[in-house]
Amino acid sequence: MSMFKRIRTLSLVSLAAVVAMATPTHAQTQTRAQGTQLEASFDSLLGTDVRAPQTFEAVYETSFERRIAQLADGSKGRIGVAAIDLATGKEIMVLGDQHFPMASTSKIAVAAAYLEMVEQNRYSLTSEFPLLIPVRSAKYSSAAAPVRKGNYMQALDLIEIMITRSSNPATDALLKAVGGPAKVNDWMRRQGITEFSINRDIATLVRDDGEFDPASHIDKRDAATPRAMVQLLQGLYQGKFLSAESRNVILGAMSRTRTGTRRIPALMPEDAAVSHKTGSLNNTSSDIGIIEAPDGRAIAVAIYVTGQGARRAREARIATIARALYDGFAGNARSQPVWTNATRTGG
Repeated sequence: MSMFKRIRTLSLVSLAAVVAMATPTHAQTQTRAQGTQLEASFDSLLGTDVRAPQTFEAVYETSFERRIAQLADGSKGRIGVAAIDLATGKEIMVLGDQHFPMASTSKIAVAAAYLEMVEQNRYSLTSEFPLLIPVRSAKYSSAAAPVRKGNYMQALDLIEIMITRSSNPATDALLKAVGGPAKVNDWMRRQGITEFSINRDIATLVRDDGEFDPASHIDKRDAATPRAMVQLLQGLYQGKFLSAESRNVILGAMSRTRTGTRRIPALMPEDAAVSHKTGSLNNTSSDIGIIEAPDGRAIAVAIYVTGQGARRAREARIATIARALYDGFAGNARSQPVWTNATRTGG
């Protein structure tokens, strides 16, 4: 098993266990036992598979793995990470197979499902659809939140504002055009990606947000695993799912994203290019995208963060994990977190 694959199913590990690397003392043995007990409790609470006991050395084979596991410590809320080096296929994951709220990161899949219909000549990029604007209604008062029609826009423009500005009315316009959430799920299944599900339109998702706390509860509605989302990014980037023209529409819009400047892009070197899509809901912040280095390397990254106390703290965690992934795949991972720098940009 490769060093990258060993981390795929890691759960929460306390920082006390992270430092227990020497020959175990009695206190260190107790710390490791507590860490194993914590993982078992977490798995029981969230319905994930209980893991066999593992020693620290067996799990954290490299400094890169140890660093990502430290930064994705979930003591203040679940954190899911998945990343793939698109040149080598090497990957690293923390809670990569647990479900997290997609929020607006699902919009990439909505765009892809629509663009397939363009390729089938069922629609075009100039086809026009009305924005679907939410009408005020009480939480949980109906299966679907009421909406009204707004201005008509061409599909290409709807995709642009859906991704670059995370427009919910534009998303719901395209979601209705493709035939609803089930059609997007079907598109994903046909690409071989199963751990993904859109269940509601965005108007309903936002109206009913807050039913559960994602830091301690897994709701598989409108959720995906970090692994599934990097598979989506990988297939789009490598041209496996759509034509070159459709690929350029999605990735081009992602390169112009205006939201989330404190997330993946925040700590990247100036000569690295980031194409990404953010997501935000109650007590959760996320960002997924492609990071391209000046030497031609490309990394697909999905980071889902819950809890942590506040949105700014979640964004700082995303930024620091993203930079650690960038450095780690380049082979020069830094040894210490730099939390404060993650808030240097606005947005």
